[in-house]
Amino acid sequence: QVQLVESGGGLVQAGGSLRLSCAASGRAFSSYRMGWFRQAPGKEREFVARIDWESSSTYYADSVKGRFTISRDNAKNTVWLQMNALNPEDTAVYYCAASYYSATIGVKRDEYVYWGQGTQVTVSS
Repeated sequence: QVQLVESGGGLVQAGGSLRLSCAASGRAFSSYRMGWFRQAPGKEREFVARIDWESSSTYYADSVKGRFTISRDNAKNTVWLQMNALNPEDTAVYYCAASYYSATIGVKRDEYVYWGQGTQVTVSS
């Protein structure tokens, strides 16, 4: 069992940056693949980025590639999402999630079994 708590969301102007954090509690955090998803009003929850347990394998949605960076510290049971060059299309509730899968690309919501409560990110134009 893993509990996830996101923080770091807020209101930022276009072009600005935010750093989201996801603190995990429970055992064996280091063995999980961790992902970030987001959901804008009226839209489906979509994949943003994921990082595997050893931190050397990451994958990003095309829409955030080159602007967002996912990282983790297994000793601190924390995963981060550094978001730069934000634009209004990035406005959404951002969710942290944990997955047992390791042999897939890791973009499907169904692969993730534990979810945080979400943190709101609003980018003004």
